Amino acid sequence: MAAADLTLGAPAFDDHDPPAAELYKKCVHCGFCLPTCPTYALWGEEMDSPRGRIHLMKLAAEGKANLTDSFVQHFDRCLGCMACMTACPSGVRYDQLIEATRAQLERRYRRSLGETLHRGLIFALFPYPGRLRAALLPAWAYQASGLRALLRRTGLVKLLPRQLRSMEALLPALSLRELSAPLPPARVPAQGAVRQRVGLLTGCVQRVLFSEVNAATVRVLAAEGCEVVIPREQGCCGALMVHAGLEERARAFARRLVDVFDRAGVDTIVTNAAGCGSSMKEYGHLLRDDPRYAERARAFAARCKDVSEVLAELEPRAVRQPLPLRVAYHDACHLQHAQGVRAEPRRMLGTIPGLELVEIPDAALCCGSAGIYNLVQPEAAAELGDRKASNVLSTRPDLVVSANPGCLMQLASGLQRAGRRVPVLHTIEVLDAAIQGTPAAQLQARA
Repeated sequence: MAAADLTLGAPAFDDHDPPAAELYKKCVHCGFCLPTCPTYALWGEEMDSPRGRIHLMKLAAEGKANLTDSFVQHFDRCLGCMACMTACPSGVRYDQLIEATRAQLERRYRRSLGETLHRGLIFALFPYPGRLRAALLPAWAYQASGLRALLRRTGLVKLLPRQLRSMEALLPALSLRELSAPLPPARVPAQGAVRQRVGLLTGCVQRVLFSEVNAATVRVLAAEGCEVVIPREQGCCGALMVHAGLEERARAFARRLVDVFDRAGVDTIVTNAAGCGSSMKEYGHLLRDDPRYAERARAFAARCKDVSEVLAELEPRAVRQPLPLRVAYHDACHLQHAQGVRAEPRRMLGTIPGLELVEIPDAALCCGSAGIYNLVQPEAAAELGDRKASNVLSTRPDLVVSANPGCLMQLASGLQRAGRRVPVLHTIEVLDAAIQGTPAAQLQARA
């Protein structure tokens, strides 16, 4: 136990929602989580495994460990991918444990000035599409001027500070058209008889960097008989803050989103970003102690569905044109592990004639994106990204698809480091292409 300071004393956690003893005591330390944990796969360190971190939580709660740098590092290294929850035979709610622990660390542990500023910049930009769009304009100029290509070709990019280097590596190809793309209309009528009235979460990063994913989502839902409502006043869902321990900011975003979609009067709230969807489905837990919102949050969460879940419930109405492509599907962790949604995206892609769906080896292992993980733990994220890229390439795909914006950027970055130009698209973009009759060659040209 050299990783933590095991001096006796008062509990290291305060009384405000510490990791619940009834949750961490359910862990029997069987080890089923070990093969599925990305950080344990990288380093083989017990304290960088789910059961090791749970043991550290227990020690801290009992006053047998202090919040030292090494103690906190084990929790910072956790991706929060929730693969351990899928593997756990005891049903341990690791998601609630890690989120409660990180909230404690945010209140009770003082980070270095550099780390504090870096994290502060991330959370000042990413949850706010307007700010993020403005911040990306210099990045567009950096790309368009040829400076990015020059720095990479000469290797000078390695001289950038660590934090900037990690952001630069993940930056997708930017265009002014994408950065200035407006939201889809506030209301899009269903084609044919109305089967559902749905509201769409447009997201933050998704809205700015992947606006076409939202546009494709709207087109597909409308083609399948859904009236789509897109409230203009919606904001961030709070997922990034929940996963990083900024619980009060997350709750504020959650309350606002509940208000917005309650006013919209929709049957279902559709998400197309796995991380957003997983957090929104847990609003009942996040706002459980709020007397004004607890019941509304539970009702809100019950109406949240990934777009693949919505489409899986509807008998296909729109005609799909053939797409003779070999497609590797990457399971986003917060879709397969946190939400338990695995069959629906595959079923959705399976409705496309000519499409061959191939499975990626070690599919349960995270790609290294994990919210802001690839920005604050870039070395570990890059190693996981390279491993995922190698597994993807072993399937010899024409396309790679996933259902989360962070995964799309991480996969593209890993494939680029591997020297391969393979298009990385959102699953809904592929289905939209089949419905719109987009030629397969046009999708492949998006590499």
